[in-house]
Amino acid sequence: MRIEGCLAHRLEGPPWASPAPPSEAAAAEPYREGDLVCPVVPTKIVCIGRNYAAHAKELGSDVPAEPLLFLKPPSSLLGPGAEIVLPPASSRVEHEAELGVVIGRRARHVSRERALEHVFGYACVCDVTARDLQRKDGQWTRAKGFDTFCPVGPFVETAFDPASARILCRVNGTVRQDGTTSRMMFDVPTLVAYVSRVMTLEPGDLLVTGTPEGVGPLVAGDVLEVEIVSGDGQTSLGILRERVGLERPA
Repeated sequence: MRIEGCLAHRLEGPPWASPAPPSEAAAAEPYREGDLVCPVVPTKIVCIGRNYAAHAKELGSDVPAEPLLFLKPPSSLLGPGAEIVLPPASSRVEHEAELGVVIGRRARHVSRERALEHVFGYACVCDVTARDLQRKDGQWTRAKGFDTFCPVGPFVETAFDPASARILCRVNGTVRQDGTTSRMMFDVPTLVAYVSRVMTLEPGDLLVTGTPEGVGPLVAGDVLEVEIVSGDGQTSLGILRERVGLERPA
């Protein structure tokens, strides 16, 4: 659906596939925050590690010379107002607030100069990470791939400048992360172009661009919020709000 103010317009398909506005015959309906679901349906979720020098430093890691790629499975997606589930396999699950980039046009070997032509919009993302398993395994698939470990939303905003956006993460109302995309080692056009030379980005795919410093633990009962606003403060991607809970027996 397309959101305008407090009204929702139903679309015939995903907006990146059907960019035309809804017909006049399509009635607008009021919506509530609880009606929102995960706003993306990607074939893949491509993430960037250590894209902020201060975050690499807080983990005791080097800054990569080129973008460091990893994947999260689509089964890790979580819509707004839901629950991040802490798995019993981990004793240290952390938040990583990030800017998400939703691809709108198929991208293969695109140039940096034309990369943003392939972007549909932007969203708040949290790259939830089992930090102890990340260190134990030596690779990141399990640590970042649990169900509910990729909250996205509440919206995808199409008119947004990613160059100097402010990224905020709050846990129980306390600010944990407060960074800006201007401190990325590799900006959004560079990342889209780089990834497109490795794998084809399809419409609807999600590119998650890395987290600023301040990552920290989540425990059952926490309320997590990720908020991203434009550098001029005029445009917001909304507030992604999730509860944190324990895995329940089947």
